[in-house]
Amino acid sequence: MIEKLFEGAIWRSRFIVLLAVIFGLLGAIVLFIVASMDIWGVAVYTFNTIITHAHPENFHEDIVAGIIGAVDLYLIAVVMFIFSFGIYELFISDIDEAEGKNGSTILAIHSLDELKDKIAKVIVMVLVVNFFQRVLHTNFTTPLEMLYFAGSITLLAVGLYFLGKVGKK
Repeated sequence: MIEKLFEGAIWRSRFIVLLAVIFGLLGAIVLFIVASMDIWGVAVYTFNTIITHAHPENFHEDIVAGIIGAVDLYLIAVVMFIFSFGIYELFISDIDEAEGKNGSTILAIHSLDELKDKIAKVIVMVLVVNFFQRVLHTNFTTPLEMLYFAGSITLLAVGLYFLGKVGKK
């Protein structure tokens, strides 16, 4: 009898992960809002610049950096969504709404390894986007720096290629 009560308590304790699910979703929503506000800010900046016929120094780089920064936030929000959905499906229940809809399995998580793999792929994309955002404001002064830049782009491309190969196994 005590064993049955104890096992029931342990089993029901899994509902504590609902905190991670709820706050993960809240974090994702906040990130989507902030990223959208960033893009709105870029749009307003661009519109004002066009209206005033001004052409500030680094105008194009600033616009692209702002948009890439927003994409970075959107990708992190996607990580939070995948995490929340995955934790819910692993510990609480399958999400009935997601099953069989248009054959989409992007949020279907059946194991902790599957959750980890999906999150890792998105995190790698976040890092790639963040890298390109930082490169926009880098001043290359020597040919060796340009060679390092070309090498880093090559390594990123090779890494993304192999990341795609691993996902298709």
